[in-house]
Amino acid sequence: MNNQFATNVYYDRTFDCDAAKILPGEYYYTGKNMLIVTVLGSCVSACIRDRITGLGGMNHFMLPDGGDGSSPVSASMRYGSFAMEILINDLLKAGARREHLEAKVFGGGAVLRGFTAMNVGERNAAFVMDFLKTERIPVLASDLNDIYPRKVYFFPKTGKVLVKKLMQTQNDTLAKRELDYAKRLKVEPVGGDIDLF
Repeated sequence: MNNQFATNVYYDRTFDCDAAKILPGEYYYTGKNMLIVTVLGSCVSACIRDRITGLGGMNHFMLPDGGDGSSPVSASMRYGSFAMEILINDLLKAGARREHLEAKVFGGGAVLRGFTAMNVGERNAAFVMDFLKTERIPVLASDLNDIYPRKVYFFPKTGKVLVKKLMQTQNDTLAKRELDYAKRLKVEPVGGDIDLF
């Protein structure tokens, strides 16, 4: 399946806590006092948490090409919904309450050359905001669109998020990672049952 639970957990010396790094197509959630970090270009991340328990997580996804998003049943929209639902459902299974969920969303930058014609970053940003509005999950903060990649640090226990705009990437690792991810999305089917409730 195209969404997988992140396994890159390490000790972050800067913040003096355990941290999980998520890559495109991954997500992570925890009830522990730790950090979830990712770097976003045109992809988006939703940081979702239960404001009472501090149980929270982050995803990192992109809508695949192949649909302008005007049809609510396009494969592109189904994929985005799956990326959101897998995180939300795992949080609920772990004990979060839907009525206590809140979100902060980031990314959707116009950073990939050749992707501007599709406005992929803008589509990703619009999708995540529409999805959360439909699901009645309040968005407390967002940093979307623009032209910069971002490094996002999310502390689910407190809800604190730090965003560092990367004025330029020293290498093309981020662009290559996102382009490889976009190519994978074109050939992978949207999988799994989605429980919307």
